[in-house]
Amino acid sequence: MNGNGASSGRSAAATRERLLDTAERLFAERGYEGTSLRALADAAEANIAAVNYHFRSKEGLLQAVVARAMTPVNAERERRLASLNTSGGHPTIEQLVRAFVEPGLDLVDHHGDRGPAVARFIGRVLFDPSPRIRQLFADQVDPVEGRYLDALRLALPAHDTDTILFGYTTMLGMLALQQAATFTPVRWRLVSGQTRADEAAAREEDRERLIAFLTAGLIHGLAR
Repeated sequence: MNGNGASSGRSAAATRERLLDTAERLFAERGYEGTSLRALADAAEANIAAVNYHFRSKEGLLQAVVARAMTPVNAERERRLASLNTSGGHPTIEQLVRAFVEPGLDLVDHHGDRGPAVARFIGRVLFDPSPRIRQLFADQVDPVEGRYLDALRLALPAHDTDTILFGYTTMLGMLALQQAATFTPVRWRLVSGQTRADEAAAREEDRERLIAFLTAGLIHGLAR
């Protein structure tokens, strides 16, 4: 490739990343339906033709943003579940909850400086009123989530599939609230004098509380 070709390739790659970053931010702030393609392209200092070139459509751009956010989470969940399945015996509910929840809570760390924006984006998508938008997210995570559902069925043999699915979707909702830091402003109003060190400790405590709460809910809360 000559110098002009290499430069053109770098420029195209940079434009693609700007579009992804901008879509991530605007979709989180305004929602998918509330973000026009024109506004998105302008904010990314690109044009609509660039969106169509790299992603074919606005929906294709959304799919790419979701994939970029969730790929490391899905991979870590897969790794943890495989490790549990090869360690002998069936995983416990607590082990399954931890293996699923912790990679989701580590979403911020997976993406460095973009972590908070990624978390807000995922939270917005999960609670979007459009079934189509939620389905696009589900398509990205379905394979690994299906394996966790199968593991939960083995760990909760007394419950039928609908009951386990209810517990599982409840777990997803609570995780999404934590990922998106939905109640962080409430926490800061209620807890005075909290330092940055205290904040880090509080996040770790909240992680353990969430895992304990979800584990207890799956074990005891689904009983009829």
